[in-house]
Amino acid sequence: MEKDLPNIKKLTEACARAMQEKGIYQWNEHYPSRERLAEDIQKKELYVKDKDGNIEGIIVLTDFMDEEYVPVKWLTHSGNNLYIHRVATRPEKWGSGTGKELMDFAEEFAKNQKYKSVRLDTFSLNKRNQKFYESRGYKRLGDIYFPKQSKAPFYCYELIL
Repeated sequence: MEKDLPNIKKLTEACARAMQEKGIYQWNEHYPSRERLAEDIQKKELYVKDKDGNIEGIIVLTDFMDEEYVPVKWLTHSGNNLYIHRVATRPEKWGSGTGKELMDFAEEFAKNQKYKSVRLDTFSLNKRNQKFYESRGYKRLGDIYFPKQSKAPFYCYELIL
């Protein structure tokens, strides 16, 4: 998997550029960093969807709750929850179902591991992602901020399993 790091980084950079072209400044030169992605791989939390040897998408699944999430009024008690981060698919394939496949995988993984819920955040200016998560049954909860990424808030979502 570590051999895939350069291609994973290229994928996230392509996503950042494509989002910025749509006026969505969710990812930038600081995020996600190569170091962050390497750490995800080292912890065995980064999963790759690949087709014929090409990386179609990535998703990070962890049970670690970032400190930014602490003040959020979650639907379930914290302690047995799966957190989703850094979902990325090839921009030229947006709308083809790769994101849905990654989320199906994450939710099935969470059920199999007996997590109570799945939690994630998405950028407040990324209306498409919000609609996508809400259509899957995720409930929008509090706002959090990542100043290195944007002055605009990120919305937290939770799906009870």
